[in-house]
This record gives sequence, structure tokens and C-alpha cells, in this order.
Amino acid sequence: MIGNLKEREKEILRCLYEGEESSVSELSKRLNVSVVTIRSDLEKLERKGFAVKMHGGAQPVYNRSIIERMTLMNEEKQRIAKKAAELIHDGDRVMILAGTTSSLIGKYLYDKRNVHIVTNSTYLLNYVRNNSNIKVTMVGGEFIPDAEAMVGAMALRELDNFSVKLSFIGSDGFSLQNGITANHVEVAEIAKKVVERSESTILVSDSSKFNHSGFAFIESLNKVRTIITDDKFPNDGHEAFKKNKIDVIIA
Repeated sequence: MIGNLKEREKEILRCLYEGEESSVSELSKRLNVSVVTIRSDLEKLERKGFAVKMHGGAQPVYNRSIIERMTLMNEEKQRIAKKAAELIHDGDRVMILAGTTSSLIGKYLYDKRNVHIVTNSTYLLNYVRNNSNIKVTMVGGEFIPDAEAMVGAMALRELDNFSVKLSFIGSDGFSLQNGITANHVEVAEIAKKVVERSESTILVSDSSKFNHSGFAFIESLNKVRTIITDDKFPNDGHEAFKKNKIDVIIA
């Protein structure tokens, strides 16, 4: 979704997130465009699901953190998600963990039929809510705004009701030494359960996460059969994973 925004729309969101004066008249002055143009931009941001119009201005819908992470390496994340979607076939039952890359997989399932997704990602719903060929089971629990994720004991219990052939998880860092990690302990707990309830797990993570570590440990890399990443992934990393019998797919 973030890739569909024009530069002025992104600048308006920046003003809203920074808590600066966000009235229509002030935005008009700051961006040197007419009030009519600003009103039109705010209407577009509302239709796209990024802002809610209020009297004389607007407020953002999503937590600032997730928007910033969505913007980072967005093109690479889009390619990774599209490549991951190619591994999902008609009739598949899959789990998709919340994440700024994994949630984009839903965007590329438009040509699939009878796919059932179990997920804790509220962001993924943006891409599948109007796809009648995709069935989604959303696990309940506690909502974490900056991860757009449902977590906690309820989510863990509900995931125990499912068993799938394939799952997709993201990470805030991955390496052979430290495994797959997340910045949130609660997200790491959900990721562990997703791996446990899947026959096979695929890691979808852009190259900037390689050899970085998040706060909470998820699993060692030998728990995944495949990593899908981008073309900035270093050759030495590719060779190291190959020696450890982990397939690397470059998107």
C-alpha cells in the first residue's frame, strides 16, 4: 500500500505523524499548494486507508513505526512477497506471520483459488478483504499497533487448532549464529508456534536483516527449508546457507 502513495501524500503523512499543525490551511501553506488540493489529498489518503478526515484536518490510521518500516526497502519487500506467493497453490492451507514483508504476500494472491490463510496480521487484511477466492482465519489476542499483529495467550491457543503444510514468517534479524529473531518477545512467541504448527516454514526477509539480531529468539535457521530475500544478499551468506542445506531464493 505504501508504494501507491505520491510524494506529497507521504509528506502529508509525515506532518501528521510528527504531530505538527495538521489543519487543511496549515498543510496548504507548508506544502505550497491550494486548500482544495490538500482536501483532495486527504480524501485520497482516507480512501487508501492511511488517514481519517476530521473537522479541518486529519489523523493517521497506522502506527508511525510500521509505516516507516514499510517504506524501508519497499521495492525489495514487494519482490520477495511476490516470489513467496508463487509458492502458494490453489487449495493450499497456509499460515502467514505478521510482518512488513510477509503481510505483502496477500497482495499477490489475486490469481489463486480456494486458498485458506491463518494469520495474526491485521495489515494483511488490506490485501485480501476483497478477494473472494481467499479465506482468512484471523487469530484473536492482544493487538500490537507498531507490528499490526495479534499476540498473546489467546493467539497461541487458537493457533493450536490448526495444522498446515506451509508457513511464511519474517524476522527483524537472521544469521547462522543467532538464528531468526524478532524485536518483540510476543511476536517471537507467535512465530515459534507458527513454525511448530507447520510442516515446512519459509523465511521471507530482506537482505538488511542478514547478520542482525532482534531482541527475542524465534528459532534456529535449520527450522526453515528456504529463505526468500533480495539481490543485495551477499554471496558469502548464500554459500554459508548452501553448506547448511538451506535454500536461498533471490527475488
